Amino acid sequence: MKKQSFLGILAASLIIASCGKNDKSAQAGGAPQIKEYKTVTLQQESATLNSDFPASIQGQQNIEIRPRVEGYIDKIFVDEGAVVKAGQPLFKISAPEYEQQVRTATASIKSAQADVSSAKLAVNKVKPLVEKGIISKYDLESAQYTYESAMASLAQANAALVNAKVNLGYTTVTSPVNGVVGSIPFRLGSLVSSNTTEPLTTVSSIGNVYAYFAMNEKSLLNFTKDAGASLNQKLKNMPAVSLVLSDGSAYDQKGHIETVNGLINTETGTVNVRARFPNPKGIIRSGSSTTVRIPKEVKDGIIIPQSATFELQDKMFAVVLGKDGKTRNANISVLENTAGNYYVVTSGLNAGDEIVLEGVASLKEGTEIKAQKQSPETVYADLK
Repeated sequence: MKKQSFLGILAASLIIASCGKNDKSAQAGGAPQIKEYKTVTLQQESATLNSDFPASIQGQQNIEIRPRVEGYIDKIFVDEGAVVKAGQPLFKISAPEYEQQVRTATASIKSAQADVSSAKLAVNKVKPLVEKGIISKYDLESAQYTYESAMASLAQANAALVNAKVNLGYTTVTSPVNGVVGSIPFRLGSLVSSNTTEPLTTVSSIGNVYAYFAMNEKSLLNFTKDAGASLNQKLKNMPAVSLVLSDGSAYDQKGHIETVNGLINTETGTVNVRARFPNPKGIIRSGSSTTVRIPKEVKDGIIIPQSATFELQDKMFAVVLGKDGKTRNANISVLENTAGNYYVVTSGLNAGDEIVLEGVASLKEGTEIKAQKQSPETVYADLK
């Protein structure tokens, strides 16, 4: 009896264990849990797309400063890189002969003035004698001719003094414009003349600066196709452009594209463009390397975060959530220029589509997911 009771208990225990195992197996083999993903329903948005072009800066004028007279450099009033104003002295050339010419011309004027006075006295003396018939008219005419000759000599002496002073003025070399002084190859005591090969220095006018850059034909058409009928109208209607300095900071003055070269370089497929920027503080120097940034407004476009896309075999896809709760891969096309961390979609998506925002690369076609809907305000908070 005891043996039978023991066997019964053992059998009951095995049955219970087997049932527990079957319950766990049933739980493990049940329906898989549906994962949750963030989604957003697309609506039309507006944004600014920026295109960057490497550029080089040139002053509005790069003027070579050359001497007009021959002499030795006596003084250098400025240093390389100095900011100067129009009319400010740059160099002093020692040329004593021009000072002597001024003194000689001044003395000649005094001599000529004395001759004029003497000739005038002669005319005044002869005139009443002629009127009284004491002497002939010939003597009066001769006196008048002498007076006119003296006046001509005085005018010539005055002209010589003006020329002498002009030449003397050339011994002080001044800046013709507001700008920045370039390199100075000469030193004190150097002999210079108008025939010297190298200029004394170069002054770059930087009240306005020009940014030169190259743009390919496609980009040029993209920026100008809706801007006007003629090229001048297109340039006039183009938006103001920005300048990014070499340290990555944005220049605080806006510029405008002024000219586009009429010829496209057949080797590079690009056209040269010039933009002008005001430079009142003289921050930008000629020769600087910068970046011109051209904005383009996109209005009422389909814009999606870059994190909502993935690439496969050189194609870009977004994941659309259908009404049945299952995913569908949508092949999309986007503009080359990005709006920050967003793409502007040109085909493949429409307003009203609900797309998955994250983890799209691991989602398989037809996967059932649970949507965690996000508000457009949150998704596009960084869109500018």
